[in-house]
Amino acid sequence: MRMNKLGRTGLFVSELCLGTMTFGGTGEMWSKIGAVQQDEADDILRAAIEGGINFIDTADVYSGGMSEEITGQALRNLDVARHDVVLATKVFGPTGAGPNTRGASRVHILEGVKASLKRLQTDYIDLYQIHGFDPATPMEETLRALDTMVQHGHVRYIGVSNWAAWQIVKALGISERERLARFETLQAYYTIAGRDLERELVPMMRAEGVGLLVWSPLAGGLLSGKYGRDQQGEQGSRRTSFDFPPVNKDRAFDSVDVMRPMADARGVSVAQIALAWLLHQSVVTSVIVGAKRVDQLLDNTAATKVDLTADELAALDKVSALPPEYPGWMLDRQGGDRAKQLLGEPRVTRQ
Repeated sequence: MRMNKLGRTGLFVSELCLGTMTFGGTGEMWSKIGAVQQDEADDILRAAIEGGINFIDTADVYSGGMSEEITGQALRNLDVARHDVVLATKVFGPTGAGPNTRGASRVHILEGVKASLKRLQTDYIDLYQIHGFDPATPMEETLRALDTMVQHGHVRYIGVSNWAAWQIVKALGISERERLARFETLQAYYTIAGRDLERELVPMMRAEGVGLLVWSPLAGGLLSGKYGRDQQGEQGSRRTSFDFPPVNKDRAFDSVDVMRPMADARGVSVAQIALAWLLHQSVVTSVIVGAKRVDQLLDNTAATKVDLTADELAALDKVSALPPEYPGWMLDRQGGDRAKQLLGEPRVTRQ
């Protein structure tokens, strides 16, 4: 299991992160994603740690806080030293009925941190993330509240999830100007079947040193290999009961068609090939994998041992390529030659 730097920090996290959205199962939506209870969660967390994962991600809205509670108790049950894991959670979604129990306001953030610390049974959160963009709260208010939590030691680093590139760059500018803690990571949807973030977000992250944490790397199970144009998956499986995130299914199935022979040749699952493709992308810091059972987790972690050849990566890139979109195609047309200059001229052997 490789360890990667988290953004521009000195913190290192495993290339796979255990996602705990499947823990709990409270509520109509969360029950469709998973209903892992404490004993099962202990087993999954034990397998993750034994497999080299040191990074755990949850959120205060997952199963109404039950995911955090189960995660915190699992760490306690397994007697895991707090400094041996990097614990991430999120704030933004509604945690009550009132108008101030949601969003990225100072009120909600401060209350959210306090509640998450209690549920997780910890004194600090390694990575605290804003779960979505709040159009009702000024960025300065959000960033100052997060900086306060960092200064008080309740939070070590901060991140964001599901923001646009321009929003993140604006926030980074405010943090630099006001000397506030800055967003070190973006948690975003990215799969071989959904490469939209490559248009704006990937260039931004590379330019600004923001790390990428990938959620739903198998497109809600669509890239598990259990689905196809003529396969609908098992009854009660994730995609049959909760068809999310939105995916261009033709492109997804085209990708599965190319990945399947690669998987068969290695004797591995299609899911491992899909995860391996992500792990080969230099912009990716960590890929978040969830599981309902230990065997699912073990199959996912085995993807770290899959090395794809240059020809295979080229084939996967071709089948999953995004259609040209402005201004991207114009940037390539006008700046392509200058980009080649950065690579330098090929060395010529003198006779």
